[in-house]
This record gives sequence, C-alpha cells and structure tokens, in this order.
Amino acid sequence: MRYDISLRITYSYKAPVWAGRHMLRFMPRDLSGQQRAIAASLDVAPVPSERSTFRDFFGNQAHEIVFSHAHSRIEFSLKARIERHVQVKEETSGLALDALPAALNDIHSLAPDSPLHFLGRSPRIRPNRQLSDYVEDMLPPDIGVADAVQIVGEALNQDMSFDATATSVETSHEEAFAARHGVCQDFSHIMIAALRSVGIPAGYVSGFLRTTPPPGQSRLSGADAMHAWVRAWCGPELGWIEYDPTNAVHVGVDHIVVAYGRDYSDVSPVKGILKAATDQQSRQAVDVIPLEDVPG
Repeated sequence: MRYDISLRITYSYKAPVWAGRHMLRFMPRDLSGQQRAIAASLDVAPVPSERSTFRDFFGNQAHEIVFSHAHSRIEFSLKARIERHVQVKEETSGLALDALPAALNDIHSLAPDSPLHFLGRSPRIRPNRQLSDYVEDMLPPDIGVADAVQIVGEALNQDMSFDATATSVETSHEEAFAARHGVCQDFSHIMIAALRSVGIPAGYVSGFLRTTPPPGQSRLSGADAMHAWVRAWCGPELGWIEYDPTNAVHVGVDHIVVAYGRDYSDVSPVKGILKAATDQQSRQAVDVIPLEDVPG
C-alpha cells in the first residue's frame, strides 16, 4: 500500500521567544521488507540558525533544530510518500512464556534491537504490582508469548475507554490505568508495563494510522493524528511482533512506523528547550491518504 502523509505541527507564543533548541522525530523509517520511504521532506519556518540530521541509538531519524533569533511562531511541516507491505509471520505462538527467561539469558547482545533494552525500567515505565496481578490472572501457565501479547492487548482494549480529554502527555501509566481512560500513548504505556511485569520485552512505536471516515461522510483534511502502539519480543524464532491495543489489532499495512523506543521519551515527535517567559499553544494536523495497493 502507498500513502501520502503530511504532518504540520505549529507552536505559537504570546511573546517573542529569544532562543530554542528542538529535537524532531517524525520522519517515517525505512524497514527492510516492511516499509520504504519513497520520498520525504521536512520544512521549518522560520528558517533555523542551525539544522542537522542523525540516527539515534534505536535507528530513528532525528533532526536537531536551533533558533538563535527572536520568533513568535514555529511551524514544522512533513511531507512523505511511503510504501507499506504486510509482514508475514508464521502461524505460531512463538516461545512458551515459561521458556522466555532461559531464551533471554542466552542473549548477550546490546545492539539497538536487543530485547534486553526492553525488559526493565525506562523513563516512563516502572514495575507495577497492580498490572502484574492483572496480567497473571488472565494468562494460563502454558501459553505462548505471542498469544499472551494478544490476550493482554485485547483485555486492555476491553477494560479501558479511549478519551482524548482524560490525560495529558505527562500522565503516568499508573494514573491512566487506575482511571481506565486514556489515549493511544496511555494504552501503549500500560501494555508495555503489563508485558514487562511478566518478563516479556516490550517497546513503544510511534507512527501514523490510516483512518476511514464513517459511512456517508467525507474525510476531513488534517483530522488524523500521530498514533502509538506496542512491539513485543516473542523469542528468537518469531522475534518482534507489533500490536495496537487502542484498536485491538495486530499491526498491518494501515500502520506507518516512525520511531522505535523503550517508551514515549525515546520517540517524542518534538522535544526542546526554549529561552522564554511566555505561554505557548500548539496545534497538530495530520493527513494519511492511501494511493494504491502495491504487491507484497
């Protein structure tokens, strides 16, 4: 499937900002056999004083933007054409859950894709006894890891309600789970913490999701948003699988990957520091437009 993707993020300030440094991560990834960036460009207005591009530890494309002059508004604009393919996985549950500790014990690599990075604490994920009890109560002892991932994702989708007003970007997974309300970031953080609590390596994926308007209604320009879901390691043979707990589905061609990390702190679309004494407002508009099916 091919998509044209556009993203516009705007920051407006009530008074001029005198300096700023921003780290951007919203360029779709190239993933062998899964996803290809046919073309992509990032525009920044006003023109920054400095601009550089690099790959972070997890292989995500990051842009560092520096402003050393006064400005009262910033606009980041992404345009990309992406080709997305179905990743065919074997019809298997992967390793048995009770065999996972031994498999992890045999891993000594600390390469970016190593499951060892996705087991313990990370900046936004902490051990949680309530979540470990929640998971252990629903998983039989002989279950496969991939089946466990799906069961946990489906249970969270059933037990939680999507509510765009219930949380903020800073809400902890403990708060969101206690309230049983949240957005895709909350669903993903809760699922990651739940899986790690029973020893399943799990990480955060940021990206875009193709959405379809209700029957009889036109698609609204700019009405989409960035999305988040979970990847989990199911053993050396099956490897990583991706699951979207917000929608209770395995990830497919409608999901476009931007960045991989341990949690949101590793993949936040915009992270920065400002020299300012003023309030700010931000707006985000996303379009994910399907073009045509491609083989694969």
